[in-house]
This record gives sequence, C-alpha cells and structure tokens, in this order.
Amino acid sequence: MAVRADSGQRAGTGVLTVSDPARVRNVVLVGPSGAGKTTLVEALLAQTSAIPRQGTVLEGTTVCDHDPAAVRQQRSVALAVAPLLHEDTKINLIDTPGYGDFVGELRAGLRAADGALFVIPSSAAHEGTIDPATVSQWEECAAVSMPRAVVVARCDHARADLEATVAACRDTFGAGVAPLYLPIRDDGHLIGLYGLLSQTPDGQAPAGAEEARDELIEGIIEQSEDESLMERYLGGEEIELATLIDDLETAVARGSFYPVIPVCASSGIGLDALLEVLVGGFPSPLEHPLPPVSGVDGAEHPTLTADPDGPLAAEVVRTSADAYVGRVSLVRVFSGTLRPESTVHISGHGAIAAAPPGSAENEGNGAHNTDDGHDADERLAHIYSPLGATLREIDGCIAGDICALTKLGTAETGDTVSAADHPLLLTPWELPDPLLPVAVVARTRGDEDALVKTLSKLVAADPTLRLERNAETHQTVLWCMGEAHADVVLSRLRAGGAEVDAEPVRVPMRTTLARPGRVTGRHVKQSGGHGQYAVCHIEFEPLPRGAGFEFVSKVVGGTVPTQFVPSVEKGIRTQIERGLTEGHYPVVDIRATLVDGKAHSVDSSDAAFQTAGALALREAAEQCGTVVLEPLDEVAVRIPDEHLGAVLGDLSARRGRVLGTEIGGTGRTLVRAEVPVTELLRYAVDLRAMTSGTATFSRAFARYEPVAH
Repeated sequence: MAVRADSGQRAGTGVLTVSDPARVRNVVLVGPSGAGKTTLVEALLAQTSAIPRQGTVLEGTTVCDHDPAAVRQQRSVALAVAPLLHEDTKINLIDTPGYGDFVGELRAGLRAADGALFVIPSSAAHEGTIDPATVSQWEECAAVSMPRAVVVARCDHARADLEATVAACRDTFGAGVAPLYLPIRDDGHLIGLYGLLSQTPDGQAPAGAEEARDELIEGIIEQSEDESLMERYLGGEEIELATLIDDLETAVARGSFYPVIPVCASSGIGLDALLEVLVGGFPSPLEHPLPPVSGVDGAEHPTLTADPDGPLAAEVVRTSADAYVGRVSLVRVFSGTLRPESTVHISGHGAIAAAPPGSAENEGNGAHNTDDGHDADERLAHIYSPLGATLREIDGCIAGDICALTKLGTAETGDTVSAADHPLLLTPWELPDPLLPVAVVARTRGDEDALVKTLSKLVAADPTLRLERNAETHQTVLWCMGEAHADVVLSRLRAGGAEVDAEPVRVPMRTTLARPGRVTGRHVKQSGGHGQYAVCHIEFEPLPRGAGFEFVSKVVGGTVPTQFVPSVEKGIRTQIERGLTEGHYPVVDIRATLVDGKAHSVDSSDAAFQTAGALALREAAEQCGTVVLEPLDEVAVRIPDEHLGAVLGDLSARRGRVLGTEIGGTGRTLVRAEVPVTELLRYAVDLRAMTSGTATFSRAFARYEPVAH
C-alpha cells in the first residue's frame, strides 16, 4: 500500500508518508475571512481520524496559525498544512487566510497546491451576489490556471440558501459551476445529500434532480476528450459512471469546470462526498504543471516532472519561527526526494525592497535589490510532517508531497532546495507589492538590537514585507500590504522582544532656487598667526527638474587660484546635502558658475574656500528665494467600472492629475495619474475601503515638482 504510518515507535500517531505521487492530493482552501475554512479542515481531519473528534484538538496540534495577532483578531493570518488519509490517498489540506492583506499567503498556498477548494458560506448569496473579496480570490486562482471546486459550507445555517448560492456562483464564476449533489431535507432540515451522478440514495431524489443531473452530465461531457460521448448521451444512451468520473477529473484539471459540494461541518453531512471528490476529481502532482527551473547560473534545464527518482527540486513556501526548534521551513517537493541527514543546496533570487518614493535609489527604477541572490549548502537533520503548528518526524518526502524542515539558517520564503551536487533554481511565483508604509522606532536603545534581529527574521519569512532604512529621513519603514498586515507585523516585532512604536512616515522633499542671482561668498577671519581668507563671486541659476547640480568655473586671471576652484565646488556640494530650509531638504537642480574672487598669498586655504562656497549658496537662498519640491508618483489604478467615479474624485482630492483611462479588462478601467507621494501614504487602505477591496494599484516614481500652495 502506498500510504503507511510512520515508523514503529510512532505508529498510530497518524503521521503519513507516501511512495507514489499519484496517491497525493495537495488542496488549498480558499475563501473569504469567516467562511469556515479552518472549521472545515478540522472536520475533515476528525472524519478521517487524523485528530480526535472535531473540537478536540491534541495539545500542540493546531490547524490554524496561533500567532498572537491572529488570536486577538479572530482570523488566520498564515497558511497551515494538515494532512489526512482517505482511500489510500494522502490529502494535504492547505488552509489560507481569507483577508485581502494576506494575499501573499494565498499565493504561497497556490504554489504548493495542485487544486483549490473554494469555501463559500451557504448564506453568501443572501444579497444576491458573491462578495468582492471572493471574486478577487477566484481571479487569483484563474491567473495561475488552478483547478477549482466549490464547497458551499454551513448548510445548516438559519439563512442558508444552497440553490441561490450555487446560482450566484454560476453568475459570478461562469457556466462551469455545477452541483454534484443536492440537499435532502426533512421538514426544512438538511439530513443528507443526493448524488446526481450516482443517483443515490435510491428513492430520495429531490425536486429538480433530473434537470440538474442532465446539466451536470452535459457539462462534464463537453470537457471530454471522447467527442462521441455527447452524441451518445443525446441519443438516450446511459453513460457509464466510471466514464463520467474520469471525465470529471479531466474537466476539473483543465480549470474550466467547477463542481459544487454542499457541506455541513458540524453534522458531518457532505464530508465523505467532499473527500471522494478530492481523491477522484482533483489532479495529482503528476497531472499539474511544475514551475520552470534553471541552473543557479541561469543555464537552461529540462522540464521537471513529479518523479521521486528525478533531480531534487523543492521550494520553501513559508517560513516561520518556533520557540523551541527555531526557524521552520514549509517545503513543497516538486521533483526528487528529500532525505534526512543529506546535504542540500539553498538558492534564492534575492530580495527586492521598495525604495523610498522619490529617493535617489528610486529615481528611474522604483525599487532596488537588497540582495543579489544567495547560495549555500546546508545539512538536513530531520524531516517532519506538519499538522498545523505540530511537527511529526518522517523518514523522507517524495516529489509531490509537502514537509517541514527545521534550522535551515539561510533558507527564506521562495528559496529553492536542491541537491548539493546538482543545484537548481525554480522560477519564483509573482508577489504583490506592499504599498502601505509604516515607520517604526524602538522605544529605548535596548530595544534597537531586538528590533534589528526580529526584522531580519520577519523579512526572511514574509516576502510581502519590505524593509527600507531611509538615509534621508533616518526612519525605518516597513512596507506592508494593509492595516491588518501591519498590525500582525508590529505584533510579531513585540513578540520578538522589541518594544516599538509607529510614527508618521516622513516623505523626503527637495529644495531649489526660485530664480537666478549673483552673490558673494566671503570668509575672512584674522585671529593671530595665519588667518582665513577666501572670497568668491558666484552666479546661481535654477535648472530643469532632474538636472541635478552643475558647477562651472569661468575664472580668468587667476583671481581664484586653480587649486582652490575644486574647494569652492566641494563647499557648495556640502551645503547642498545639508539643505537650506527649515526642513534641511537637499538642494537640487541648480547651476553654480564661479566667475571671480579673491585670494591671499598666506591666509587662503582649501578650508577657507570650502566655507566661502557654502556661504555663497546660503546667500543665494536669501537673495533668490527657494522652492520646496515634493516627489510625485505615477499611479496606475485598476478598478471595476462601478467605482470609477468615486476613485476619480478621490484622486482629484489628493491633488492628483489624471493622465488618461483605458480598458483594464472585462468591466474594469485602468486609470493612470500623477499624485504627490504625501497623498499616497494611506492610499492602499483608502482604496480598499472605497472599492470593497476590488481595486488594485501600482506606483512608480515620476519626478519632483514644486509643492502647490
């Protein structure tokens, strides 16, 4: 048998290992916050005896993430894996957060899975539509061609309306949505399910079952590779159940047919039916395309298959910290086999961190690399099967399966784990850009060390978190996905021993001269012995935006000795960095032309002419006036058409300048605008609230412009 209990001393613990990828199903649970995903996972675990009865969880065996912030906010904030056994098949259930801030965890779950199970409460269609957050998650799955099925959960809810929910799903997700089962009710109460394909139990077909069965079979046959099936079915021939089940799997694997299973986790109704669908209708790792792979040097590599004897290629899909075992890496094995006590190669693409908008790093490219990638060999100790936060030791993990590794010092989320003598690099999955900046400061000097240590761990674990240390504003800024994400990050910082406070984010501004002028920089002092003597006459003028600083010497006759001309330039540059205005903003876009001056044969020096140059720029600020410049970002907002008016009005209120609009997809508009960075500090939060989480945006540095008064 392909699935067995772990070795003798741990037999009976429910720890499962597999030797055949065909007997594995990796299923990610997707759905809105509060839909009941975690409850459903626990019910399935109890149904298959992976844990005691539902509601009784073994000490230390948790399905949901027990992050303090998650407990406080009553929501899961990270993905968790729970394996179970059904019909000699190991099913890895991957529970994901439903809140939009944690889309990075959702994408990690999609990367680890071969199929997605959408969990939608039976009361979801009470208002006649599926909520926007669920639609966004469906689009996430569609973007990676993930096979999907739908669970209508909580069918015993007082406001449950299964038929309306299925209809709303079909209207929202397309005609491929079709129920496999219909509810059997007695006096209005759900007592069981009627299988439309098997037509069981006999004699309990609900009203409308025949019509629903015809629609289901036609939908399955349309996806069949046997083109004669439809003709045979329409001719009145009864299609064999085994054929329909095989074609159902084909239809689901193509990502164009979405079976619906009603479930009531509290009573257990529908759980067995769901397990049958997961085993018989969902693709195995052998049937799901694997990520592209290359050598660590970028050399081409043959396409991988889920072969336990193939080259080792696994990926860290999540990194967390355990108080007792340290860093825990959740790993999906795509090819080969992971074995204890073996040496593996850890390779990564490097982190991309958001540069401060308008900063020197950001001008022209929008982001900068904090790491050029990393490569290291590490020796594995033990390999574990994760059940939520509990780790149970196993003797290996084959292609297609999921495991946990501990104490990999260099491994970060998204890294590739491969053989030391055959290092590989998997193409990383696409991550959303964090667009909400949060500035943090340690409360005391003693907290600073803890802050640095904890930040490095958090950034390694969470690829949707970006760390920026702004040299201009002297702030540590965390770029987060939204307020909930920021709350979790701050909670984890404090749990790591760093007492921190959030402070307002400061936007780096610039200054320039308002108009041209000629000034004199004079530094003359006599205090006994050698004095200090330097006089320079300089013409200053503002330049176009982005021109930077130019220095020109037009001195004739040696009035400023040649060796002191660079000193004047150095003095001006020093003053440029110090700034001229109250905010000490750096000076940009000016030209300084040295036209004349005076020197003393004894008292002139490099230091004296540096000081004179700096004084000249300060005098120019007094005489010519200054203009404060603020950074502008070009923003691209993709929004549903029904929210277009509200978003355009909001951009105008933020001093934004709309550059144009274009079609951004079915029922969506792409708006391009230029907006001051100071007006975008909370735009990620405000846009989500304004559009019910249905809009997305990106931003990139455009240029500096004078602050409008």
